[in-house]
Amino acid sequence: MGKRAAGFVLFRRLCGQIEYLLLKASYGDFHWSAPKGHVDPGEDDFTTARRETKEEAGYDEKDLIIYPDQQVTLNYEVKGKPKIVIYWLAELRDPNQPVVLSEEHTEYKWLVKEAAKECAKYKDYQGMIDNFHLMILEMDKNKADCP
Repeated sequence: MGKRAAGFVLFRRLCGQIEYLLLKASYGDFHWSAPKGHVDPGEDDFTTARRETKEEAGYDEKDLIIYPDQQVTLNYEVKGKPKIVIYWLAELRDPNQPVVLSEEHTEYKWLVKEAAKECAKYKDYQGMIDNFHLMILEMDKNKADCP
């Protein structure tokens, strides 16, 4: 069994645009990704996602609208070993609330979809951003359709 990790793909609505939060790792290949981390023993994936988002970006559950039914699982290899990462979609309630980075990251960016995909680089991650973006647009459409 491979390593498991979990996190939230965070987005905000600012000036009529949807922006995604990416954090730059301070280790390895200095990749950009959403807040995520390894599942600790005895911890479930969702608890990990909440904990890691607080540790890495400074946002806790009260700062977010979490969509528990909107999730994507990525499967890939790191140094030849399988890794599974479960991401849930979450919206920042206050789009102006600042990010508080941990020592695990050196920078952050809020980016629109195409810029976020370009920054993230990995194809599976880019596909996940596309999928979540479609979910957001569908949720918005459903809200507009409701009386």
